[in-house]
Parts: sequence; structure tokens; C-alpha cells
Amino acid sequence: MKRILLTLIFLFIIPVFAQDMVLKAGVSVEDVPKALYGSWRVSAKLDDTNSKATFKPQSVDFWNLSRVGDKIILDNPFSGANADVSVSTVEGNLVVFSKRLPYDNNKVLIDTVTLRLKGNSFSGINSLTLESYSLVDNHLMKTEYARYLIEGEKIAGDTVIKGE
Repeated sequence: MKRILLTLIFLFIIPVFAQDMVLKAGVSVEDVPKALYGSWRVSAKLDDTNSKATFKPQSVDFWNLSRVGDKIILDNPFSGANADVSVSTVEGNLVVFSKRLPYDNNKVLIDTVTLRLKGNSFSGINSLTLESYSLVDNHLMKTEYARYLIEGEKIAGDTVIKGE
């Protein structure tokens, strides 16, 4: 009888606790505020860098953030850039997401955005890290970084269309 009871506990109760722990560990796309999705005009001003020759002092860009299934996609129709983003934090209107992309033959660009939504706008920080690797043995040769202060204005999307 004890063996049957222990077997039932291991089969039904322990997996439920384990499943709860896994779900709480990550951020679901369901947690992301719907106001994030849409088209944004984003201005960026360089705040800090170790490589002024690599990073522009300021820029104006276009972001289209959309959700397809359980993925969030950031694309820029002007530059042709398109990437799945990983959301690491959602706390109310604070959202942190990042993407990691190959760049040229031997570089990796890590792009992390921290923003706070405020209706049809947001403000925040965009941190960029550009890692350069050796073509000979693939060791990390150089790391360049930049931190931009960003502001976004929604130009199309649900909240703009509904006038919220």
C-alpha cells in the first residue's frame, strides 16, 4: 500500500510542482502589454560608449513589434532587419527584451532594450554590445559597447487606431 501511495505521489503531485516552477521562471509573451505591439518611431541619443568610431551619436529609426504565436518579432522595413526577441522582464509597463545576432563574418551584436510604456510613447535605454571574434581560433578579440537613451512614439497600432 505504501508503495502504491508513493508511486501516485511521484506520478501526479511532484510533476505539478515542477511544472509550476518552470512556468514561473520565465516570462510569457502573454505577460507583455498589448500596447507594445505596433509601429514605433524611435529616436536614440548616445549616452556612453567605448568606441565612438563604431556607434552613431544619434539616430531615428522605425520599429515594428509584432507577435506571431509565442514569438515577438522586431523588424525594421527601412533597414531590412528582422529578429525574434527574447523578453526577460515584464513588470507592469516596464519591458526588457533582447536579441543576439551574427554581424559580419566574425562578430556578434547583443542588443538589449529596457523601456517603460506610457500610453502611445515609451522611454528607456538601448544597450549594444559588439563582440569581435578571431577568424583563426574564434577567441574573443574585442568588445565594444554603447548605451543609448531612447524615446519611442507610436505611429500605428491598436492604441493609436482606437484613440486610447
